[in-house]
Amino acid sequence: QVQHVESGGGLVQPGGSLRLACAASKFTQDYYAIGWFRQAPGQYREGVSCITVHNTTYYLDSVKGRFTISRDNVKNMVYLQMDRLITEGTAVYHCATDNVCGRALTRYQHWGQGTRVTVSS
Repeated sequence: QVQHVESGGGLVQPGGSLRLACAASKFTQDYYAIGWFRQAPGQYREGVSCITVHNTTYYLDSVKGRFTISRDNVKNMVYLQMDRLITEGTAVYHCATDNVCGRALTRYQHWGQGTRVTVSS
């Protein structure tokens, strides 16, 4: 079972930055869209951002202008640069794969264990 591996989480003050990384298999990197999701304590998992094979990007409205998704096809990595973090960004962040961006969470596969982000002063 292919599973992505997320890293880069940690504790950051409001207004700070973190860069999350998702290590994907070469197969998924070459053929699939990869999305970032987050689940805050007591909340449902929500989509944060997604990038297609052709590098088209999508963002949750509340993170537009602050988060940037990118992919490195040589290293088989997908990144989520998170700037101007706010406390509502506290969550476990996961990456996962689907054929395209924008479909229901249940469509996504290869979920990793996630990386925890805590935004607190």
